[in-house]
Amino acid sequence: MLLHVNFSASSNPTAPVFFLTGIPGLEAMHRWISIPFGTVFAIALLGNSTLLYVIKTEPSLHKPMFYFLSMLALTDLVLSLTTVPKILSIFWFNAQEITFKACLVQMFFLHSFATMESAVLLAMAFDRYVAVCNPLRYSSILTNSLIAKIGLLALVRASSLILPMPLLLHRLPYCHSHVISHCYCEHMAVVKLACADTRFNNIYGIFVLIFIVGLDMLCIGHSYLMILRTVLSLATREERLKALGTCLAHICAILFFYIPVVLSSVIHRFGHHIAPHVHILMANLYLLFPPMMNPIVYGVKTKEIRERVLTAFSRKRL
Repeated sequence: MLLHVNFSASSNPTAPVFFLTGIPGLEAMHRWISIPFGTVFAIALLGNSTLLYVIKTEPSLHKPMFYFLSMLALTDLVLSLTTVPKILSIFWFNAQEITFKACLVQMFFLHSFATMESAVLLAMAFDRYVAVCNPLRYSSILTNSLIAKIGLLALVRASSLILPMPLLLHRLPYCHSHVISHCYCEHMAVVKLACADTRFNNIYGIFVLIFIVGLDMLCIGHSYLMILRTVLSLATREERLKALGTCLAHICAILFFYIPVVLSSVIHRFGHHIAPHVHILMANLYLLFPPMMNPIVYGVKTKEIRERVLTAFSRKRL
C-alpha cells in the first residue's frame, strides 16, 4: 500500500493538509493489523460502556471508588474514540488525509484525556490510601462534593496544560513535507514537520511530560508507600492480603497506563536506531491497551461489578 500525496491541496503553509501514513514499513499489512486493532477497540467500547451502565444503575455501587472508576471508564472511551476510528479508516480505506484544524483538535483531545487519565489514577491512589490507612473516616473524607471537585480539577489541569500545544503549533509554518509518519496527530510528530524554530515546542512538550507523569507517579508512589506501611502493621496475614487485594486492580491500571507511556516517550526522543514501526506500535499500545484491560481487570477483581454483570446476563438468558 503506497502513500499518494498531492501537495497542491496543501499549498498554503499556514493551513496545510496533513497525511497520516499509518504504521511506516508495514503499509502492506494494514488490513491484517486492523483485525487486532478493531477487536481491541470493540472490547474497549463494550467494556467501558458496561462499567458506566452498571455503576449508574446499581445503587450499591454509588461509592467513591466506583465514581473514580466511572471517570476512568469515561476517559478511556474518549481516548479510544478520539483516535481509533481514524486509525481504522487509514487501515481499511487508505483515508490518510486530515486537515490542519482536525489534526490539532485530535491532538488536543488525545493529550488532554491522556493527561486526565493520569490524574484519575492519582485520585484513585488517594482513594485507596484513605480506604486502607484511614477506613473509619473514608466516607467523611471522600464526599460527593470532594469527588466532583477532584474530577473538575483533573479536567481543568489537563485542558490548561495541553491547550498551549496546538496553539503553539498553529502559529508555525509547514512548508516542507506534510506527511506525518504516525497513525494519529501526536504532538512531537507534528512538531517535526514545521520549518521554523521549534525549540520552545520541544521544551514545553518535555515540561508537560515530566510535570504530569513525574509528579503524578511520585504522588502515587508516596500513597502506596503509606499503604504498604499500614498493611505491614496489620496483625494477621489474612488482613494484610485483604488490604492489598483491594489495591490490586488499581495497581494493574497504573502499570497498563504508565509503562507504555514512559517507553513510548523514551523511544520517541532517544531511540533513533529503533525501527519506526516499533515506535508507532508502542505509541498505539498506550492508547489501546489500558481502555481494553481496565474494565476487564476491574470486572474480574471487583466482586460487586462481577456479580452485577453476571446477574444482568442471567436475566437476559431467562
